[in-house]
Amino acid sequence: MAKLKVLHYPDPNLRKKAEPVAQVDDSIRRLAADMLETMYAENGIGLAATQVDVQHRVVVIDLSAERNSPFYLVNPEVLESRGSKEMEEGCLSVPDYFDVVERAEWIRFRYQDLDGETHEQETDGLLAVCVQHEIDHLNGRLFVDYLSGLKRKRVQKKLEKRQKLERQTL
Repeated sequence: MAKLKVLHYPDPNLRKKAEPVAQVDDSIRRLAADMLETMYAENGIGLAATQVDVQHRVVVIDLSAERNSPFYLVNPEVLESRGSKEMEEGCLSVPDYFDVVERAEWIRFRYQDLDGETHEQETDGLLAVCVQHEIDHLNGRLFVDYLSGLKRKRVQKKLEKRQKLERQTL
């Protein structure tokens, strides 16, 4: 397994749309394992392949405190959604920034596992938010897109300043 580089907003590659995975094979399983290692190293709970500059529809999630319940989603898609809920979100591609976002409260979604088997699942709460957040990444959308233009500009300036400082210390 290898730790991958996470892209940071406003990197234009975060806006690319991921392509469907035609077949779940060893390369996809290896990608998912590397993504999981990266997500754990970055202290995240979800990571989409587009965040590590890979344009495949692959997501990893682990909501467990022990970090021992990985959930792999290949070609995930929301089939149905209901209700509305506001929740504070963060993102590995938008480090050290959190804000309230409104999403569907309940979803039914379809995905393939790492054996290529198709599943449908209904969920609410944090898992529903996380699945929607990661699918947005696969579609080139970030959680900051739900914020006002002013807030989005403030986040962008903060991250650009941070990246400039990081480059100066190298």
